[in-house]
Amino acid sequence: MSTNTTRGILLPFALVTLIWSSTWIVIRDQLGTVPPSWSVCYRFLLAGIAMAIFARIRGVSLRIGGPGMMFAGLLGTAQFMLNFNFVYRAEQHLTSGVVAVIYAMLLIPNSLLAYIAFRQPVTRGFVLGSAIAMTGIVMMLVHEYRAADVAPDTVLLGAAFSILGLLSASVANVMQGTDIARRLPMMAVLAWAMLIGAVVDAGFAWATAGPPVIELRLGYLAGIAYLGIAGSVVTFPLYFRLIQTIGAGRAAYTAVLIPVIAMLISTLLEGYRWTGFAAPGAVLAVAGMVVAMRSKNP
Repeated sequence: MSTNTTRGILLPFALVTLIWSSTWIVIRDQLGTVPPSWSVCYRFLLAGIAMAIFARIRGVSLRIGGPGMMFAGLLGTAQFMLNFNFVYRAEQHLTSGVVAVIYAMLLIPNSLLAYIAFRQPVTRGFVLGSAIAMTGIVMMLVHEYRAADVAPDTVLLGAAFSILGLLSASVANVMQGTDIARRLPMMAVLAWAMLIGAVVDAGFAWATAGPPVIELRLGYLAGIAYLGIAGSVVTFPLYFRLIQTIGAGRAAYTAVLIPVIAMLISTLLEGYRWTGFAAPGAVLAVAGMVVAMRSKNP
């Protein structure tokens, strides 16, 4: 691999990792007055508009044709509606760092779906590493279950939301490896996917939570701006380009570093307690992901 190619992978990898590590705690602050589905809607409405403007500034046409719009609609529903609605709800029941650790398992469904769709190989080492990581995550959930200040069942609900969000994100990830995704301009597809996702979010929010609700608190509005611009417009094109360059399995390498940083942030800002199964569970989760990735074929 040439030096330029390496830099073309490492820089977006680093940016995605650092920005997404911080978004978990910002999402936490979004929960409260505004129903989660409306917060998701506002985030991707802003992100979709900003992405469309950015695309036009770069001279990218937003015309992607009927098949392209259908692809963008499916992508937007999976990534920007289902995934994030599950994420926001998961953080109502679990600390942001623990949800980030569960999302570290993204490598597993990414690789399994990539095998089903593209016959990318899965090795024994990958299976072993995945098993180790899942053991660590279960240990952390046991710790959350025991330490929960509310009904312990909410921990199980948070884990269920996290897993459903994980599967939704994985479907969207693997979609980036299809021929149509490679043919279409990335920024145009993402702009339409975010806008369509926001529309679907709005429909779901109105049906389940009633008319729009907005919080004029500066922290909330700043959070929407940060999640919409930095956490979406900047990162998703970089991440999906990584998927197309190095594959869905290896693009999920970010999932190893993101939960580590997110857990440190959670410890500082949410008072996460490293007791019981939490510390060894986190170590096993990260170690398992490393084993899985090192054994995964390019």
